[in-house]
Amino acid sequence: MPNVMLSISVVSHGQIHLILDLLHDIEAHCHSRLLEVLLTLNLPETLPYDVKEFSFPIHCISNPLPLGFGANHNQAFTQAKGDFFCVINPDIRFDSDPFQILMQCLDDATIGVVAPVVLNAQGAIEDSARHFPTPFKILCKAFGKCKGSDYIVGNAPITPDWVGGMCMLFRSEIFKELAGFNEQYFLYYEDVDLCARLRLLGYEVTMTPLSKVIHHAQRSSHRNLKYLRWHLTSMLRFFLSFACWRLQYRKWINPAHK
Repeated sequence: MPNVMLSISVVSHGQIHLILDLLHDIEAHCHSRLLEVLLTLNLPETLPYDVKEFSFPIHCISNPLPLGFGANHNQAFTQAKGDFFCVINPDIRFDSDPFQILMQCLDDATIGVVAPVVLNAQGAIEDSARHFPTPFKILCKAFGKCKGSDYIVGNAPITPDWVGGMCMLFRSEIFKELAGFNEQYFLYYEDVDLCARLRLLGYEVTMTPLSKVIHHAQRSSHRNLKYLRWHLTSMLRFFLSFACWRLQYRKWINPAHK
């Protein structure tokens, strides 16, 4: 497909029926856009539909062995042809084109990544824009304190420390400059680390309320000890990382600096 403007990367972990709904949303609301979908099958599964049914190209990548979140999207990026690169979860839905406004935000060269406001299935705003985590804040939340959102979402764009990885849009050149996600994180904190590295390079992280998506979150992993172990391992990796310490040092020498 010539002149692809937008490459959308989505990874299936046995979630191909969820992705079918996402593909129908793209077909219904983005049909006039030059785009491609990079669909990674991280687990063996058979497509229950013909990718040629859709008006945009779908490139399937089948992994011989499961990869982590960052590695899957980095792998997809090597095949992406678009000027923009979107990372999106299988359980994201939308009832209007969310990408036009996001791409317009990236006309500002100081912005490294932009995200839409994420709503839950009941229409409430999810807490997907946050301050960088600290050990104190993690403990505070673990004991039921530090409740509430870090940022108030109104009508104007905000510049949080980091945005959740369920839907993120980059200029492809910026994603390449970053060398993508840090693949040492198998799951969790890839988005935190990436936004930290963007900020250290001088780019802003932005969320715009003019673009909205709906997150039909799958919560079964919250009761799985394997996922808890991954979460704790990724948290520790971030707190010990060069990016985290650079950010803390920058804040120490200049408390007014984000």
